[in-house]
Amino acid sequence: MVAAGGLGALGVGPVPISARAQAGRAADGEIDLLVRNVRIADGKPLVDLATSKGQFVAVQPNITADAARVIDAEGRAAIPGLLEPHIHLEKALLEQRMPNQSGTLAEAIRITGKLKAQQVREDVLDRSRQVLDMAIRNGVVALRAQPDVDPIQGLIGVETGLALAEEYKTALDLQIVAFPQEGILKAPGTLAMMEEALNMGASVVGGCPYNERTWEDTQSHIDACFALAQKYSRPVDLHADFADDTSDRRFAAASYIAQKTIDTGYQGRVTLGHMTSLGALLPEQAKPVIDLLQQAEISIVTIPATDTYLGGRKDQAAPRRGLTPVVALRNAGVTVTYASNNIRNAFTPFGKVDPLQIGNMLAHIAQLGSPDDQAYVLRMATLNAARAMGIGDRYGLEVGKQADMVILDTPMVANALLDLPPRSWVIKRGKVTFETRHEEKIHR
Repeated sequence: MVAAGGLGALGVGPVPISARAQAGRAADGEIDLLVRNVRIADGKPLVDLATSKGQFVAVQPNITADAARVIDAEGRAAIPGLLEPHIHLEKALLEQRMPNQSGTLAEAIRITGKLKAQQVREDVLDRSRQVLDMAIRNGVVALRAQPDVDPIQGLIGVETGLALAEEYKTALDLQIVAFPQEGILKAPGTLAMMEEALNMGASVVGGCPYNERTWEDTQSHIDACFALAQKYSRPVDLHADFADDTSDRRFAAASYIAQKTIDTGYQGRVTLGHMTSLGALLPEQAKPVIDLLQQAEISIVTIPATDTYLGGRKDQAAPRRGLTPVVALRNAGVTVTYASNNIRNAFTPFGKVDPLQIGNMLAHIAQLGSPDDQAYVLRMATLNAARAMGIGDRYGLEVGKQADMVILDTPMVANALLDLPPRSWVIKRGKVTFETRHEEKIHR
C-alpha cells in the first residue's frame, strides 16, 4: 500500500550524513548546490539537500555547509526529476501540416507515412528542440525517444536524436530506440537499418510486432528484436497490443513476448508500450497474461492521451476507453508507468510534454482518485518510469543518487497532481536547468 503522504513513503525520505563527512565536504568546497527548506515527504519536517559532482551527498534537516549556490525553497515540495519513457520527437508538431480529420489510427499512420517521407534534417531538429525545451520547462530530466527506422524515413530520426542527446546532455538524458514502425518482415531492409542504428549509438531495440501481415510474422518480428537485443546486449522496448480488442492475434502478443523474455533470460530488461487490447479482456481472461508479465518482470508504459483519443472510434454504443488495465497490472505487481508519446501530430493533436498533466488525465480515466492512488500515479512518472528506463539504480532523492529533482510551487507533495503547479526550479545533476517565478493576484 502506498501511503497517502506522498513520495516520502516510497524510499525517497531523508538519508542522514555524518556531521564529520558533512563538515569535510564543506571545508573542501565540494558542495555545489544546497537546497534549503524543501518538503520531500508530507507530514514530515522540511529538509535540506546538498549536491556534489552531480550527486546527492546529504538529505537531512539543517545542513551546515557552504555551497557554490544556495536555493531557499521556502517550504515548497520537491520530487525526483520527471521522466518520459516513451516519446516520438521527429514526428512531433506536424498536426497543422496535415491534420487527422477522422481521428483514427489508420489515418494517423497514413498521414504520418506521407509526412515522414519528406523529413528534412533541420526541420526535424527544430521541432525536436521545441519538444525538448517543453520537457525541460516541465521538469523532465530524461526521455526515451522512439525514432522510426524504416525504408521511408531512413535513419534521420536516429541521427538527429543522437545529435540532440549530445546537444542537451547537461539538461536531460536522451535514450534512443531503434523503432521499426513499418514492421520488419513487411518492410525488407529494416532489420539491417536497426542494426546500423545500434552501431551509431541507439541504446534500445524497439519493435512494432502488430504491424505485420500475419500472426506468424508478428512472432518472427518479436524473435528478431530479441535476437538483435541479445547480440548487442541492449534492452527491448516494443509497441504492443495497440487495439480495442484481441480478436486479431497480432494484437494479443503479450503472452508470447513475456514467455520470450523468460526464455532468453531478459527479465527486467523489456518494456511494452500501449497494451490497450489487454484492457478489453475479462478479468479471468486477462489474469494469466498479467501474471506472465509479472513473472517476466516486464514494465508497461500506458499512453493515456494517445490511446483514449484513438481508441473506441468504431464503437456505436458503450465506447471503450482504450486504456491499459492499469489497476489490474498494479495489483499483480507489474511495474506500470506512463508517457506523453506523441506531441501535436496525427496520433495525438495535443500535448506539451508535461508528465503531471498526463498523470492528472490518467488519474481521471483510470479512476485513481484516492490519496493512495494519486501517490501511485506520481510514482508512475518517477520511480516506476526510472525502472522501465533502466536507470532505477541511480534515481531518487537519496544520498549517492544522481542529483535530479523538481521543486514545485506548492507546499505539499500530494498537491503535484491536484495543482499541476509551476516548476520553480528544475535541477539536473546538481545544476539548475530551469527556474521560474509565479505571481498571482486576485482582484475582488
